[in-house]
Amino acid sequence: MVKAIFPGTFDPIHYGHIDIARRASRLFDEVVMAVYDKPLKSLLFSPEERIALVRQAFADDKKISVMGYSGLTVEFARKIGAQVIVRGLRVFSDFEFEFRMALANHRLAEDIEIVALITAEEHTFLSGTTVREIAMLEGDVSSMVPPFVHEALKRKIGDGDPQSPPNSLRD
Repeated sequence: MVKAIFPGTFDPIHYGHIDIARRASRLFDEVVMAVYDKPLKSLLFSPEERIALVRQAFADDKKISVMGYSGLTVEFARKIGAQVIVRGLRVFSDFEFEFRMALANHRLAEDIEIVALITAEEHTFLSGTTVREIAMLEGDVSSMVPPFVHEALKRKIGDGDPQSPPNSLRD
């Protein structure tokens, strides 16, 4: 049995993430959506909220589970017995970042393979940052995220006065 993890912050989960995870589930026996708890970037949703949204996205898929984690991704993979880390590639700049990360992870854990899946064409522009920025500027993200994520964004953004992202789409 081959277990893979798909790590990320998933802030929020969007159709690009969902596409990569479902395609990975056709390749591997089990895919664990590994929700990273404390990245070095500011997030809109708490770890618990992100885990709940990711669980809801895959509630109907028995091959995809969801777990939160902290620390090194390769250590989390070892801890749960995963042999593969799945990553998604959207654009050329993703390749450079993911290539360096894969080399570092391989140095740390030669026994864990990194598999990169190319995103579907319709999702190449999607990122959590893009979704958050559009939502914060009251744009329509309904074609980018499942309805329950869209509602969660509306609730979260309506809770306060979120600061404008540093590289705002207004400019």
